[in-house]
Amino acid sequence: MSTLTERLQGGPEWLKSWDPENEDTWDSRLAWQTLWITTFSLIMCFAAWFLPSAIVPKLNAIGYTFTQVQLYWLAAIPGLSGGLMRLVWMVLPPIMGTRKMVAATTLLLFFPVLGWGVRSMSPDAPYWELVVLAFLAGIGGGAFSGFMPSTSYFFPRRMQGTALGLQAGIGNFGVSLVQLLTPWLIGLGFLWWLGQSQMMKRPGRPDLEVWYQAASFVWLPFILIGAWIAWQYLKSVPIKANIKQQFDIFGNPDTWWMTILYIMTFGTFSGLSAQFGLLMINLYGTGNAGIVQGTGADAQILIAGYSVPDPAAYVFLGPLVGAGARVLFAPLTDRMGGAIWTLVSGIGLAGSIAWTIPSLTPDLTSADTLQGGFNQFLWGMLAIFLFTGIGNASTFKQMPMIFERRQAGGVIGWTGAIAAFGPFLFGVGLTIMSPTTFYWIGVAWAIACIGITWWRYARPGAPKKS
Repeated sequence: MSTLTERLQGGPEWLKSWDPENEDTWDSRLAWQTLWITTFSLIMCFAAWFLPSAIVPKLNAIGYTFTQVQLYWLAAIPGLSGGLMRLVWMVLPPIMGTRKMVAATTLLLFFPVLGWGVRSMSPDAPYWELVVLAFLAGIGGGAFSGFMPSTSYFFPRRMQGTALGLQAGIGNFGVSLVQLLTPWLIGLGFLWWLGQSQMMKRPGRPDLEVWYQAASFVWLPFILIGAWIAWQYLKSVPIKANIKQQFDIFGNPDTWWMTILYIMTFGTFSGLSAQFGLLMINLYGTGNAGIVQGTGADAQILIAGYSVPDPAAYVFLGPLVGAGARVLFAPLTDRMGGAIWTLVSGIGLAGSIAWTIPSLTPDLTSADTLQGGFNQFLWGMLAIFLFTGIGNASTFKQMPMIFERRQAGGVIGWTGAIAAFGPFLFGVGLTIMSPTTFYWIGVAWAIACIGITWWRYARPGAPKKS
């Protein structure tokens, strides 16, 4: 432990004095150590939160018989619970401190992840049990609204864009990891010792023996390691406030404006991350009854030359692009300010969503039009993810510049909580209306956010230039 940290430390957990704006009372080594430990735990949180989105699209293939609506709801429920739990986690940093909050949260992930593994082994669980497991997966989503504010306490304002961008962006990679590794892990035959295998049905091809529980069980040791490291090495900043005191953020109009902007960015990122695979299946895959015809080898083909895409080969790309953009653009927000990049994000989202809309109604007249529609859908979705990542980085730079330190932490937690409802709102939206209608609503929302950003934060003479 450094000499400076020894002077600042008041006990085994709480620091005695901590002001990142003052070099005499700030230890950069401890700040960065805190960031990397909590970021590792945040990766586990996002993996646990989006684990259902990787498993749900294949549940019927391994033996379940759920309807399309039931599957949409299973993929949406972690977003609902994640948003609700973020409303709890947002007030925990000043009450519990970083050490207890991160260690306890990471340990709690063990239970839903274990449950999904057990229920993947025996595809006869009642629907309500999977609903409960999907809800508990929201613990991983709730963590974000506690981890990010607590990390913001450790860094000066001039570095918070980079620090929070790195933590959130690398943490978001947990989404891509779970979606990328799942199809690979389930096919590894040497994992037989993890439990009984399943036979996964594949249209037009022989059934494949898989170990779907491996997609869950692989995370369990890392979760336990993360909880132990957090308890062993993290400290807590002496910023104290009870729940009532923390509610003063709601009297500030910028809390509400930034909430609207963060729904545009992280709400879209999380919502599409959860629904990307199901949307692809229903538009261009086996969920579109007009595409899959015939039996045997012909079941994969509607028109000669068009093969049904495998969502597992693409679904991880969206979250990967979004998380990578958040990491890469975070330092730019520190140099140029956040508002200008939020403006870029809004313009890019409006354009990319509008460009994607024609591909949401596949043209079945020929193989070329089907393939062209799928290509437009895929590239449009990746563009949407790119601009959400830019906006996720820029809004988290803006908030510490607009609010004082404790309020900034609270607003980060609050906006993250509301935007975490993205998977739920997207699941409900795609259930009760057509994808085309839902996407046009997204275009309108992005245009409104462009106006808010320009008027309040980006224009010359803006009230809260950030």
